[in-house]
Amino acid sequence: MRNPSLLTVGVLCLSVTLAACSSSEKRENYANLAQQELSAIGDNKSSQWYKIDNVAAVSFLTDLIADPQLEDLITQALEANPSLQKTQLTLQASLWSIKSQHGDSLPSVEAGFSGSKSEGSKTKYTADLGISWEADLWQKLAQSEQSAAKSLASDEAIFQASRDTLVANVIKSWLAITAKQHAINIEQKRLTLLEANEKLILKRFRNGLGDLEELDESRTSVSQSKSDLVEYKENLAIEIRNLQLYLGRNDALSFIANTNYPDVSLSFQNMPIQNLQRRPDLKAAYLAIEAADLNTSVAYKDMLPSISLSATLSETAESPRAALFGSPIWSLLAQITQPLYKGGQLKAAAEIAKLETAKAYQDYRDTLLTAVNEVENTLGQEHVLSLQEQHIRDALNSSKKNLSQYEKKYRTGLIEINDLIDAQTTTYDLEAQLDDIIYQHLSNRVDLGLALGLGVDKQ
Repeated sequence: MRNPSLLTVGVLCLSVTLAACSSSEKRENYANLAQQELSAIGDNKSSQWYKIDNVAAVSFLTDLIADPQLEDLITQALEANPSLQKTQLTLQASLWSIKSQHGDSLPSVEAGFSGSKSEGSKTKYTADLGISWEADLWQKLAQSEQSAAKSLASDEAIFQASRDTLVANVIKSWLAITAKQHAINIEQKRLTLLEANEKLILKRFRNGLGDLEELDESRTSVSQSKSDLVEYKENLAIEIRNLQLYLGRNDALSFIANTNYPDVSLSFQNMPIQNLQRRPDLKAAYLAIEAADLNTSVAYKDMLPSISLSATLSETAESPRAALFGSPIWSLLAQITQPLYKGGQLKAAAEIAKLETAKAYQDYRDTLLTAVNEVENTLGQEHVLSLQEQHIRDALNSSKKNLSQYEKKYRTGLIEINDLIDAQTTTYDLEAQLDDIIYQHLSNRVDLGLALGLGVDKQ
């Protein structure tokens, strides 16, 4: 018979050897690499990122515009949007998963009661109570729980990103409704003027002062304007339906669009490149790296011995009462289990876990590069739209002065009516173009705030 002490020593030596191999396993620290990526981008970008005229400092997307109507719409969207509610339910499921993971490190207790009868004997009843617990010798269970906690935090960041995107869409849709209404108003004024011109040209034609081509051209312009007006009204209806979708409502949404555009504030003071860390998608990607790295550690520790303890109380008697309240027999078992060969499954699982961590790191890099790209694009648009707005505003002012001169010349007979109509058309085109640029500028400011990670207050 083998000496039990020698066998025990052999098992312990093997366990220590495997533990040493596991601890010496070299793995890339992707979390540190992710931090270095962010720092490198900060070092490569100059302060010109934020050299833009500003109005007032803001902390959240909801600080961009102060309007009671918009605040009410945002509240409705956050409470009733079905996509956001689904994401929240997923987050709640992740929270229960954490609690389930925590239970693995606690003792488990099971109770049983059974009865049996064989021919020629009395019924026998058996009651037993078992307690089992796995000792977390290598902190494997603790790291599994930590990984689940990181995953939960990642899911929370994703949920926050969904909230931020939803609020940004509500704000932009609300601004778009004002823009669509402005387009209708401008086109309605154009149509009124074109119809007045048509009547004037028709009167001149009947008096022999014009030709048929002028009348046909005028009628063509009126019909084209009516067509555009129909399109603009439908665009407004579509935008209202889009807003209704964001709000999670199936009833008709009715409210009065703003007469003027609101002030959209955004300060670029005290906002260095590190503010990209406010972006929840970047937080989620970083937490995913940490969770994957912990899972890799767990995968390697699956190769190490596990120690489990179990205790059992059992009693067999001829009556249920005696079985439940008699004097049970107890037993205690301590067990060391060392996986020796599983066809390479454990090693493969560890290698897969390493690759999953590497994938999580690449996902982080992709998210970071996307974030930088979004900031640069929206900042570029901020600069361009500011210049365009100023140039078109100057052009519109000049066009209005020019139109005033043309009206005077037409009344004195110095120019033809076609010249006056061309001046009128130019003025209305510039007015519509300016209004569209103002809307794009305001909408871009919302996108820029989102790109910088302003987000929505969690409260």
